[in-house]
Amino acid sequence: MVEIKHPQELARLRRLALTAQGLLQAQPYGRGLDGARKTIRHIGYVQIDTLSVVERAHNHVLYSRVPGFKPVMTNQMLLDGDVFEYWVHAAAFIPIADFRFSLPYKHAIKSGQIHWYRNPDRKLMAELLAHIRSDGPIKSRDINTKAQKRAGWWDWKPAKKALEQLYMEGDLMIRSRDSFQKVYDLTERVLPPHINSQMPSMEEFAEHILDQQLRCHGLVSMKGLTYQRRSAELRKAVKSLVNERLAQGTLEQVQLPTGEVFILEAGALERGLPPVKNRVLILSPFDNCVIQRERLTSLFQYDYQIECYVPAAKRQYGYFSLPLLYRDEFVGRMDCKADRKTSHLEIKSLYLEKPCVDQDLLIAALIDAITQFCHFQKCGSVSLTKVQPKHLGQPLSSALKFSA
Repeated sequence: MVEIKHPQELARLRRLALTAQGLLQAQPYGRGLDGARKTIRHIGYVQIDTLSVVERAHNHVLYSRVPGFKPVMTNQMLLDGDVFEYWVHAAAFIPIADFRFSLPYKHAIKSGQIHWYRNPDRKLMAELLAHIRSDGPIKSRDINTKAQKRAGWWDWKPAKKALEQLYMEGDLMIRSRDSFQKVYDLTERVLPPHINSQMPSMEEFAEHILDQQLRCHGLVSMKGLTYQRRSAELRKAVKSLVNERLAQGTLEQVQLPTGEVFILEAGALERGLPPVKNRVLILSPFDNCVIQRERLTSLFQYDYQIECYVPAAKRQYGYFSLPLLYRDEFVGRMDCKADRKTSHLEIKSLYLEKPCVDQDLLIAALIDAITQFCHFQKCGSVSLTKVQPKHLGQPLSSALKFSA
């Protein structure tokens, strides 16, 4: 067990984690559509988000890592069979090569070990499945409401639940998204024929999770390895595999001053890492790097909560504040909203919380990041309402008006 005692050692752990996430390099996985494909294969998934305060999370995560990324590329990957939709700890786009590792959860739902909807309507599910088999893909909005009901169609709410149950059980897949509406089709018509669809053993599943998490995070905790996964059997298999590799010497452990223990590949601390650059990244609240909040606090001493689920009176930073990463530290957060009708990005509040040795470099990097982010939102103008510390408000506002 290596004890982390000095700030420089903790900084190296942060750099290891950020490098594994592709957040220190300019284009770690390439550009455009090919870069997006490689990014998802490396980081394991991107979370799908229905909130569109700014560009949705799945596109935002890819934008943060892939120069030249455009939101239409996400659906293109779905259409091309590069990714599929399913549940990780939330709805996500997942590399198609990992399809078989979605099967244990599907089996658990179908067999009733866990519930998606309690008491699903099997008769309605069979009718919908037969309809899709004979008539082709269907969107939930294609199903008529009671007022429009005709022979062979169903009430919207029960039918939508039945479609989702069939999808979660694995009989249906999402073929594409049409204006963000799911297009459901039979799994055998969507899944590319060369993809392995054999149920993995628990040992195979554990090995997949451990290898994936080490690849995309650099260092992991035991809790983080099976983040939000319900299976006690899987957690047991992962723990057994970790202990086996620790005994073999292919993994090692580090302990932070707080007492928390992380696991990493043996020799990872001695590897060369890319240098940090004077750039700011505006990340999604659902970014893979920040979604495990306890890990974020442990490694980066950054206390973060998305407050859209918090009552307005109790919000500290705003409805949809975005984490700000500068060099290898989280230095603040920015609450903003993109108005699509006026093509305007409103920054409601901007908080810079950590002192910086050279504040001018940070401000220049922040202005550049906001300008690029504004373009990503297809916004031609930007405004800044509130800034902490206050003395930065006027220079930032002036610079952003000029830049946008």
